[in-house]
Amino acid sequence: MQVNVLCIKWGTYYGAHYVNRLYNGVRTHLSRPFRFLCFTEDARGLLPAVEVHPLPDSGLPDSARDFGGWPKLGLLQAGLAGMQGPALFLDLDVLITGSLECFFDMYPQQFCIIRDWVQVHRRYLARRPDTGNSSVFRFEAGQMGYVAERLQAELPGVLERFRNEQRFLSHAVQARQWWPAGWVVSFKRHCMPVFPVNLLRPPRLPAGARIVVFHGRPKPEQARCGQWQLSRLHRACRPTPWIDHYWCD
Repeated sequence: MQVNVLCIKWGTYYGAHYVNRLYNGVRTHLSRPFRFLCFTEDARGLLPAVEVHPLPDSGLPDSARDFGGWPKLGLLQAGLAGMQGPALFLDLDVLITGSLECFFDMYPQQFCIIRDWVQVHRRYLARRPDTGNSSVFRFEAGQMGYVAERLQAELPGVLERFRNEQRFLSHAVQARQWWPAGWVVSFKRHCMPVFPVNLLRPPRLPAGARIVVFHGRPKPEQARCGQWQLSRLHRACRPTPWIDHYWCD
């Protein structure tokens, strides 16, 4: 069965090379037939193999479209781009480091998402939240339209009540499954050493990790070269050469 892998790019924050490198990662680590769809208002520079579609209209005000990940929820509309079957959404700033086959085999026909991570200073004091991280999630195309419909019906109250789209998504979809913790890791939480070890040791890729999420900073292009700022030494990142192996044209 052909599966769907989709991403979304709006504005100018991410260049076309993020989409192209994401496609190359999928092509390398997924053996089954797939459609790779990018929803964007600017297709310049994208590889011919990338299937381009316009941004879905989710009824969001301009302020919401320009902040956070709210436009992602438009991808859940029924009938979008003629998709059928399982659809795996990937943020542009993720690094694919292992096989993606398991993301389609586990919990078939169910909604699956990352369970969001606890901040380092709370890791041993608080349990992991029941909130999903929308950097990686899978759904059945055509069966999640109620989320996009609810978003439009309850605007602007949704934007006032929920800080970001992943909190609303976790609220709207109660029947969900979490990806196994070791499959999808946070670069900041699981690859970078804690301060002050981060000043001496470069980030390491955890064994078994299939996707690395670069939420916040650094992004892949910053981490590969290293990031250093005297006022933020606790966030300093040594050069990370293994990124070049997975994030390439």
